[in-house]
Amino acid sequence: MILINGTDARVLREPPQRSHFPRSPFAEVLSKPVERHDCPKCEAPAGSPCRTRGGKAATKYHTARFILVPALKEELEVPVPEDRGPGRTWKPGPPVEQIPATTAQPIRIGYARCSTAQQELQSQLDALAPVCKRIFSEKISTRAKTRPELEKALKLAYDIKEAAPDQEVILTVHEPKRLARNAAELMTLSGRLQAAGVRLELLTGPLSGIYDPNGMGAMFFAVLAAAAQIERNYIREKALEGRHAAAAKGNRGGRPKVIDDDMLTFARALKERGVPVPGIAKKLTIKAGKNAGQHPSVASVYRALAEAPEPDAEARAIEQRRPGAEGTERLTRQALTSAGDDVLALLAQHAEREEGGAA
Repeated sequence: MILINGTDARVLREPPQRSHFPRSPFAEVLSKPVERHDCPKCEAPAGSPCRTRGGKAATKYHTARFILVPALKEELEVPVPEDRGPGRTWKPGPPVEQIPATTAQPIRIGYARCSTAQQELQSQLDALAPVCKRIFSEKISTRAKTRPELEKALKLAYDIKEAAPDQEVILTVHEPKRLARNAAELMTLSGRLQAAGVRLELLTGPLSGIYDPNGMGAMFFAVLAAAAQIERNYIREKALEGRHAAAAKGNRGGRPKVIDDDMLTFARALKERGVPVPGIAKKLTIKAGKNAGQHPSVASVYRALAEAPEPDAEARAIEQRRPGAEGTERLTRQALTSAGDDVLALLAQHAEREEGGAA
């Protein structure tokens, strides 16, 4: 007996036993869409399993054959089911029945959007509801880089088209500006839809209907996209002008301040006198807003005092040097007293000069 690395050489000369490919419980289900196509590699006809060069039925379908099924493009291998006789002599299977062409209705996926919570969204939903199987809606500005509901709508459309390439899928919106904020973004999105085989439908506007990316439709769509961008820029400019005009009149917009300037001045005066902040909060009253008539919170007073600009150092020094009410009264008495003494001295000197002249 000859040993090679501790192994009997006769064992090495014996042909390895055939190990059958593990059968998947879904092999029967997966084999039906695969066998609807002829195999480009072994030329097995539709309805039959793939075959090897030795004339045996293959244990798994050739990659060139099962990738013809869109849903199996990402699979590494698809096993041949047991009833096809993998590993045994290949035999042709029954012919595949031709599936009659179906007139399936297109699947419409709706998308509705408005920029703010104050804007109305129901009109878009009412227009989309009669024609769309699924509607995605959100209240978000087109300036947001990520719009979650739009991404969900696009993903659903792409998934349906990949699983059923012959199924017509349409993304339906009320008007073009619901999809993008400028012409470049709108054209990019329409290009993505076209590459995935998903069609775009507009319910209103001069280009209402299903968008045709060929011929004059593409140019007209580009013009409308540019017009929508110009309209958006015009609205933005007018909004900014209105804000600047209101600010010039002293109307800054937004909710009223909890602690206005007068309250802040009073709070600082109390703080300089040593009043604790909780006590200051109890002495203040909110003048406007939904909390009018109530005391501001201690945190609001702390924040207002911290954010308030510090008074000028020179003004503080002058304020410190300025005497109080008692000091002012004392200085006034001193000034009057000293002035009276001077007047008496002057009168005495004048009387002495007159007496000397008379003598």
